[in-house]
Amino acid sequence: MAKQFASAGDMTPKEITFSELAPGAYAYTAEGDPNTGIIVGDDGVMVIDAQATPVMAEEVIKRVRKVTDKPIRYVMLTHYHAVRALGASAYQAEQIIASRDTYDLIVERGEQDYASELGRFPRLFQGADSIPGLTWPTTVFDGHMTLWMGERRVEIMQLGRGHTKGDTVVWLPDDKVLFSGDLVEYGATPYTGDAYHRDWPDTLGRLRELEPKALVPGRGEALKTPEECQSALEGTQAFINDLYGGVKRCRAEGKDLKATYETLMEEMEPKYGHWVIFRHCMPFDVSRAYDEAGDYPDPRIWTAERDQEMWEALEG
Repeated sequence: MAKQFASAGDMTPKEITFSELAPGAYAYTAEGDPNTGIIVGDDGVMVIDAQATPVMAEEVIKRVRKVTDKPIRYVMLTHYHAVRALGASAYQAEQIIASRDTYDLIVERGEQDYASELGRFPRLFQGADSIPGLTWPTTVFDGHMTLWMGERRVEIMQLGRGHTKGDTVVWLPDDKVLFSGDLVEYGATPYTGDAYHRDWPDTLGRLRELEPKALVPGRGEALKTPEECQSALEGTQAFINDLYGGVKRCRAEGKDLKATYETLMEEMEPKYGHWVIFRHCMPFDVSRAYDEAGDYPDPRIWTAERDQEMWEALEG
């Protein structure tokens, strides 16, 4: 019998928090589940990361409607993973915005990623039968775009690869509020199964140069002081450095993937084991890091079948 994924049996509901970080800038968080950001402009609303299903997106809409009746005009995808994107249809937005690299990832692996993620973590896909299909951007940009929501300036920037090749942040320069997507986590384990570990620290350095006063990470509670923002950036970078540095060392020592995984679990669990979804992420994280330190500079596509084979090999 195949061993279940670490999160397959996690069906405990999480408490939702909806907090204001600056006038008209909000964070929708749920105890380490995927976060959503909200920006209320003069002429409408932007939702940053859509949740996994239209049913789950309705919970975001309920909170938005408590603070504004303006139309939701934009859905912004910080990157492509099914858990972030497939609820987009619920918002009935005029535009769905993504980077060119994110669009390319949807073309390349959208269906496989959906099947993979649904099997790994079913609680995050409540009402999966409400998903009408893949979410396709209607506005695709290269590198950087500025969006004016009335008088409110919103900077949408691709500052480097990390969690995926398409990573995009949303920045409110007047308020110094950063919506980082999964480039930054707080008290939650970074998922690096589609990552560029070599690039990620430099990308975090560019985020640090923005000097955010508040930050909505991909997972974890909203950060409301410069000190908390710095802590999240430093914590994410420490994890990536420890992971990739450890995997490279194990490869140099001639260890195979399973031995590398066992070594990294022993080394990293005392420091990071209390972070949300640590045991869920680590097999995927080590597998991708092992690939990247070897013959696969770009992430291989995860399928439901590959997921199970890897999990049984490392955790079985």
